[in-house]
Amino acid sequence: MDDNAAIDALLATATIEQIPLPPAEERRRLREELHLSRAQVAAALKVSASTVGGWETGREPGGEVRKKYAYFLEGAVLKLNAAKPADPSTAGDTSADAAVSEGQADVLDDVDELAAPQPCVLCGQPARHQVEGFPQHLDPGDCTAAAPAPVAAPTVDAGLAQPAPAAAPAAPAPAAAPAAPERAARPARAVPPQRPAQADRSGRGGWQGARGGGRGVKVAPVGRRVQAAADMPDPIRSAVDGALAEHGGDVEAATAALVKRAIPDAMALLDHTRKGGRYDIVAHPWLPDILRKQTARGADQVWEARPKWTRAELPAGAHEVTALDINGAYLSALKTHLPLGQLEHSEGNHHDRKRSGLHLITPPVWEHDAVLPNPVGQRDEPGPLWVTEPTLRLLLRVSGPKYGLCDPPEIHESWTSGATEGLLEKFRTALKDARDRAIADDDVVTLEYVKAMYSKFVSTLGESNYNRELYRTDWMHLIRSQAFANLWTKAFKAYDEGLMVVRAMGTDELHVIGDWRAVFPEGRGVTEVKVKDVYTFGSDTDDPRQAKNAPDGPS
Repeated sequence: MDDNAAIDALLATATIEQIPLPPAEERRRLREELHLSRAQVAAALKVSASTVGGWETGREPGGEVRKKYAYFLEGAVLKLNAAKPADPSTAGDTSADAAVSEGQADVLDDVDELAAPQPCVLCGQPARHQVEGFPQHLDPGDCTAAAPAPVAAPTVDAGLAQPAPAAAPAAPAPAAAPAAPERAARPARAVPPQRPAQADRSGRGGWQGARGGGRGVKVAPVGRRVQAAADMPDPIRSAVDGALAEHGGDVEAATAALVKRAIPDAMALLDHTRKGGRYDIVAHPWLPDILRKQTARGADQVWEARPKWTRAELPAGAHEVTALDINGAYLSALKTHLPLGQLEHSEGNHHDRKRSGLHLITPPVWEHDAVLPNPVGQRDEPGPLWVTEPTLRLLLRVSGPKYGLCDPPEIHESWTSGATEGLLEKFRTALKDARDRAIADDDVVTLEYVKAMYSKFVSTLGESNYNRELYRTDWMHLIRSQAFANLWTKAFKAYDEGLMVVRAMGTDELHVIGDWRAVFPEGRGVTEVKVKDVYTFGSDTDDPRQAKNAPDGPS
């Protein structure tokens, strides 16, 4: 007994991390066969949907949440092994289960039961479920989407189709049907209720027949239909209103509270905008050594091409220099090609535009430093270096026939994955719209809240203790580099339009001489610029960095 008591005591003190979990693929299968979405599981476990997605792609939970997740998975196994459904309302309705058992669980990625029936996207009749956000019937027998009446062939002389007589109920086609007249329209076929087709690697998707090769009835997704503004949830506005109410209308206190919670709120907004998304995000992928810090306080091997350039010489005489501030630099940079999955290694001087990541290149010689900054930034050491996708694409663009400013870079090896430029587009648009409204309404609280969300989102994408939901150090480098590439593009536009570029710093500072308002729109929008400073460069100095009142760096 004493020996057994010692064993019991040992088991009682065992750490939570020792609880075994099934493989990642099994975790996803269990959830899908229960017709549960990641958001539903995340809400029960008090984590984000992206965290559940990470567990289903190989990341291991820890701490108390591991115990809860293991309890959920164990309960899922018991429920699926039960002799009858746990919900009596679904007893005898085996069509949905049969669909899953036929291996279609990979298609039904997100099935939810609606609190109140909504019109099916196919037949318009009330449906009790939604698939990836679209209300529809799970059982083809419940869907009343029948074949439309045959469409009469247009006459030869008239360009408009003539009305067809009412069609009789559909009957089996004869073995040999007479040939249809030339250019006659074919009657539409009846199709079973459809599910959203998974997007392929080229980014194409849409509504397709389950087995009809995409030739079924095409229905506009709900997300593309016109909705009243009152019907569309606005998490940002709700958070601001809640903070102001909680602090009795105190603007400073509400702003401080919102800024403090900007990171989790940004992740919640990302999950909100990712509902019904075509792509799954690998939230915690394995990272190659080039993305790992060489020392505890040091940096990794990726060069972000941050500009820190000042024109060496200016013509003699006095010049009025305007320091322009580029609005929302990181917000605009969220629109960039981001790798979806784990980075994969390749070698050779080849660039695949359908992929994105990091590249070891030998940059070309830059011969225009007297008038324009180098696209790879001011680098002291020669030789190959690891650059990001935005930097490589910028170099390929400026070395192409349109610009012809340098030779193409030489690519030695790459770490890339399949990518899309629109991965964060809904997230970016939500933040941009909130920022625009805040500026129009002179709403300081919302403006500071939105700034904190997108700036902290970018800065904590690496292995940060402040944001453990998404460890994508590659994304952090890519978004920052896109901001630098955007600044270089504006510098070139200024140069190309006849302005004299004096300085380019960081992500948002561009100093020019000349009528800049003829080149850039002035304002506070993300497509506009505003004046940060105006100073005079006199003829008694040769270095614009020594000019009186000239800023020393980015602000």
